[in-house]
Amino acid sequence: MLKIEHLTKIYGDYKAVDDLSLHIAPGEIYGFIGHNGAGKTTTLKSVVGILQFDEGEIFIDGTSVKSDPIKCKKEIAYIPDNPDIYEFMTGIKYLNFVADIFGVSSSDRQEKIRKYAELFELTADLAQPISTYSHGMKQKLAIISAWIHNPKLIIMDEPFVGLDPKAAHILKGMMREVCDNGGAIFFSTHVLEVAEKLCDKIAIIKEGKLIRSGTMEEVKGDDSLEEVFLELEEE
Repeated sequence: MLKIEHLTKIYGDYKAVDDLSLHIAPGEIYGFIGHNGAGKTTTLKSVVGILQFDEGEIFIDGTSVKSDPIKCKKEIAYIPDNPDIYEFMTGIKYLNFVADIFGVSSSDRQEKIRKYAELFELTADLAQPISTYSHGMKQKLAIISAWIHNPKLIIMDEPFVGLDPKAAHILKGMMREVCDNGGAIFFSTHVLEVAEKLCDKIAIIKEGKLIRSGTMEEVKGDDSLEEVFLELEEE
């Protein structure tokens, strides 16, 4: 579903991402872990076409991000770490705006908006301007908008930040449902306990370089993910 091949992104003399390669198959929830400044967000923004990169290639379902970015963007959804949503819109107008961009039919969008707004207890707030929303409400709205067009690949940067425990539990179930239906999830997180319980595979990045990746068992063995991460960070 997602192939990152020898990705390198340079800012001046600094390599934010250094020869990174990752393969994420359909059905996989893939966690991306590293300290602040390790290169996680740069990688995710390169995958979704926000950042141009200096070397390497990225393929989404076999299509190059470089050669056909529009086709790639039709197949993905992206939730940044700080949802930057049009605050002059109401929640429902924003969701319809996103649905229009992706050509979602009236019946499909109504069904999805109703389903996910009820799940996140946001139905009563959809008529309100987004400027009145809390950070957690904006995060929920961003999640609903990401799911509205049935993307094959969902990219998320720290998706659990700002969510209450119930909303976080709902999101985990939604992520697993996407993968059970043949999609894939690639997300960064600092919440190692969530990653350990949720992810099929995981990658740890340090100073722009991939230092360990694989199934959860391959990465952590008999230790906890937290122990392995802290040990690798100290090397």
